[in-house]
Amino acid sequence: MSEWLVLTLAMVAACGVVLIVTLLRHRRTGADYDASETPDVIEYMTMMIGVVYAIVLGLAIAGVWEARGAAQEHVRVEAQALHEVSERARIYPEEVRDRIRDDVHTYVSHVVTTEWDTMKSKGELTDRGAELLARVRHDVTDYEPKSDFEAQAYQPLVDSVAAADDARSARADSVGATMPGVVWFGLITGGLVTIGMIFALQIRRTPRELVLAGLFSALFAFLLFLIWDFDAPYSRGIAATAEPFKSLFPGLGG
Repeated sequence: MSEWLVLTLAMVAACGVVLIVTLLRHRRTGADYDASETPDVIEYMTMMIGVVYAIVLGLAIAGVWEARGAAQEHVRVEAQALHEVSERARIYPEEVRDRIRDDVHTYVSHVVTTEWDTMKSKGELTDRGAELLARVRHDVTDYEPKSDFEAQAYQPLVDSVAAADDARSARADSVGATMPGVVWFGLITGGLVTIGMIFALQIRRTPRELVLAGLFSALFAFLLFLIWDFDAPYSRGIAATAEPFKSLFPGLGG
């Protein structure tokens, strides 16, 4: 099922529940019921709950957005480091240079195809990817420079491989969900409480109030969906992409 379809259904359901409950509640009230008399303390509590929950929602959205940006940065750093390895290897003898570049390209091709699909479906990296990166490391570190010029390039190559390995580890750490379960419990419970306070305000069945109540509920459904969509940086709709690899290594991995 499409994520946008899920969002639409969630927003419609939130609106529908609030409107149905409001209409049923209105029918059960007596003829002498005065909806305009809402105690000041209820209005104050509703306002405070709404403000606190809005702050929590804002922090949650900022947190998952920052995590998504960090996940994309890990990909960029890894791709750039491997690109440096491939380019700096040009001063090595042809046999060594071609072996390093071939292994780098094999690793990148694996990442943007097989490993990326595994990250989306299983939330983990592949053992094969680790093996291919280890092969690149061995290609670089096992070669003994034959001249001062090659010796000057050796350490930067080693550092670039280390940077790629570090970025890969960071990518592995950010594959899973960002928000803990207890935070989700608080967000959902807080949303239900905040929407429930609508009924404490004794809203009437006027079209204006019903529309506002429905839009209020739909907004909460949308914001919670947005947090959920950002929560897994590599596997959902607005996710980090393998574009840095594809742009630096054109023609590899589709």
